Amino acid sequence: MTIRLTERQKSWLTLAALCLLLLLTAALRPLAVPDEGRYGEIGRWMLQSGDWLTPRLNGIPFFHKPPYLYWLEALSLATFGVNAWALRLVPALHAGLMLLALYLAARTISTELIARRTALMLGTSLTFLVGGQYVNHDMLVATWIGVAVWCFAFAFMAGAKPDATLARLGFAACALGMLSKGLIGIALPGLVIFIWLIWTRQFKKILALPWLSGLILFALIALPWFVMAQQEYPGLFDYMFVGQQFKRYTAATYNNPQPWWFYLLAVLLLLFPWVFFALNQVRRQAALATATPITQEWWSLCWIWVLAIISFFSIPHSKLIGYVLPVMPPLALLSALGWERVMLHRAGAKQIFVGLCLLNIGGALVLMIKVSDVTRSGRAQDVAQVLACQAGPNDSVYVSGAFPYDLPFYAQTLRPMVVLEDWPALRQHSGDGWQRELFEGADFDAQAGQLLQSPEALVNAGAMPGNWWVHRSGGQAAGNLTGWKVFYQGAGWTLYQSGQAGTAAISRLAPESPKPAEQKGLPGCKDQRHK
Repeated sequence: MTIRLTERQKSWLTLAALCLLLLLTAALRPLAVPDEGRYGEIGRWMLQSGDWLTPRLNGIPFFHKPPYLYWLEALSLATFGVNAWALRLVPALHAGLMLLALYLAARTISTELIARRTALMLGTSLTFLVGGQYVNHDMLVATWIGVAVWCFAFAFMAGAKPDATLARLGFAACALGMLSKGLIGIALPGLVIFIWLIWTRQFKKILALPWLSGLILFALIALPWFVMAQQEYPGLFDYMFVGQQFKRYTAATYNNPQPWWFYLLAVLLLLFPWVFFALNQVRRQAALATATPITQEWWSLCWIWVLAIISFFSIPHSKLIGYVLPVMPPLALLSALGWERVMLHRAGAKQIFVGLCLLNIGGALVLMIKVSDVTRSGRAQDVAQVLACQAGPNDSVYVSGAFPYDLPFYAQTLRPMVVLEDWPALRQHSGDGWQRELFEGADFDAQAGQLLQSPEALVNAGAMPGNWWVHRSGGQAAGNLTGWKVFYQGAGWTLYQSGQAGTAAISRLAPESPKPAEQKGLPGCKDQRHK
């Protein structure tokens, strides 16, 4: 018996297969540092501490971004356990929502076949397969920016008066975008729609938006956390909005300086090779409408969406590849339209399309599998696994030489680490790095700031049992080593044990995990035994 699927059923199966592929590959690699280690640990600590108001890195307030990512991480970790896959489920679900919104929009403004091709182009790209599982705020805010643009655009295209329900959904998406990464969750959808309305001569419709109900909905979703956090931590608004957003946009002193054309290269990489078919759409001819039923208004929206956001992020001195994720949905649709025009009637077009999809998927898989070897020395996962089975719940962990972002997550430490640096000197000349993240966060909580100590603290700590010291290998060991013994030499970090009790071991293989009766260990040790 042969089952014949409709075109729409094929599309839904395609979406499901792409999302399943993303979820299956999300566990193939360890946490990347610093981003995944940093943001994943903030979510774990939120769950462990029960403090859902204050995002904390190593027990110290971290107000670079709003808490939407950390809330969802904590919920996922509570449901699926403390592991990298549970963290990556959060961006993966948002990537799935981005794909779904793109498919529904493309199906409405073009055809079922073009919509499915659009979904396949985005779903087999590095944007979806890698960016869709990377633990940071970029995929979340990119998804809500896209949902907001689609909702407002369809609201305005509904007729002489905007569709109120779609418009309210747009306001809600902006609110979630703001909770994801701040003001760009509002600014970028507003910028795209503003330019598009002027370009298509629809600007007068803006007066008919359901402003009152829309703004009330926005406020109910977005504002409660900001208000409560500002009351608890005066100065939060200035730090988050002025310091972390306006100054980062306008200043030239932050990390990752890149030339103006950086994002042009980024889109080629993230949507390779499909983006080359989008370039075919730059000179759109009238005859195109007969081959791809998309109106001038929607074609204009896609290009305005792409160009406005790329231009916006090309202005700052500092540039990161994840910032360009919001332009991927319209670029994928333009790529599908370009394919329709150039390749549809060519012999072997279907086979070529399938081959390119498989090539992209294979490239993404190789990247995810090989990245573990390339980044091994930068991670502290091996040391964390040893520490988790050797340390007691009340033991103290000191770190120096750098900050092991992934160590607390993998070990599932129950107490914040003591971070050793010359903090007064760093306040005077520290750049945009992990040291500034910690001491600026400590300014909001003096008690948490006691975790930032000088290297001299190792002298007394080494004389007492129950202390551990993690130091970046290859750097100059700080303080007096009296009382400390090397316990384990990892790929990039060295683990020391305090006191004279016990036998030290220098090995690249983790010591055998102690029996539960001898050593309780940290929760991360139990997870390692179950693997």
